[in-house]
Amino acid sequence: MKIGNFEPENKVFLAPMAGVTDVVFRTLCKEQGCGLTYSEMVSAKGVMYDNNNTKKLLEIDKKEGKVAVQLFGSDPKVLADMAKKLEDNEDIGFFDINMGCPAPKIVKNGDGSALMKNPKLIGKIVKEVSSATKKPLTIKIRKGFDDDCINALEIAKIVEENGGSGIAIHGRTREQFYSGTADWDIIKKVKENVTIPVIGNGDITSPEKAKQMLEYTGCDAIMVGRAAQGNPWLFKRITHYLKTGEMLDKPSINEKIDIAIKHLYMLIECKGEYIGIREMRKHLGWYIKGMPKSSEMRVIINGIENPKEMEQLLLSMKQ
Repeated sequence: MKIGNFEPENKVFLAPMAGVTDVVFRTLCKEQGCGLTYSEMVSAKGVMYDNNNTKKLLEIDKKEGKVAVQLFGSDPKVLADMAKKLEDNEDIGFFDINMGCPAPKIVKNGDGSALMKNPKLIGKIVKEVSSATKKPLTIKIRKGFDDDCINALEIAKIVEENGGSGIAIHGRTREQFYSGTADWDIIKKVKENVTIPVIGNGDITSPEKAKQMLEYTGCDAIMVGRAAQGNPWLFKRITHYLKTGEMLDKPSINEKIDIAIKHLYMLIECKGEYIGIREMRKHLGWYIKGMPKSSEMRVIINGIENPKEMEQLLLSMKQ
């Protein structure tokens, strides 16, 4: 499977998630067999103005291999110029443009999933950006904006006709956010009607679901999002199952704690103790989900400001 001239290591990808897929989490997922990671979505205007927070979002660790950098915005020229500005970075495998984010503040500005209401503008964006850079360009969309605007197939054809190298589809509308069930039929329909690679996204929560998505839709790759939160070893379990048909055991509580502690100190090394501990709190909520007394532990974790204290609390949860 190739995206333009880029060949990922396997067909199981980590979806871009704001506030989650930073360089540390991506590295952990890569270590667990993830075939390709995406950056958090990066503002094209932030790149243009050399915004410091934007620069941090663009940090890539050599251990990750090549990363897909996801830009967001709605001005074709700004997006094209910023892709051109970043294209000499050898750690970037290709660019992706976010046309699926449902967050109100993003949609209000005409970015993210708001673009799905303007197919002509999408065509202009894809044409300008794909012409401006030597790196491949993909687009991430949803099934549609709402039930009255289910146009993933129309947009996929526009992306293909204007030089896009691939398309990722989340099988929910913007109106749904993350509720209900992802519609895999729309992914199947798009795959049957375009020649560029199609990446399926939505409700891939287990190795079995990953295989079902690939077989049912015929998509070229899959993208795992929320199910990877606090669960980076899901990639190892999926890739192993797809390759061998054998189901690896879920990690034990002790294995989860070990990875969580590793994650904590990687975050502190990357972002400093103050930010690292605070960002780790949400990750720990995901890591300890389902463990004994996890709700009580979350309350304690959210008040901890010392890494050793956080580590000791986690060690106390080992069995």
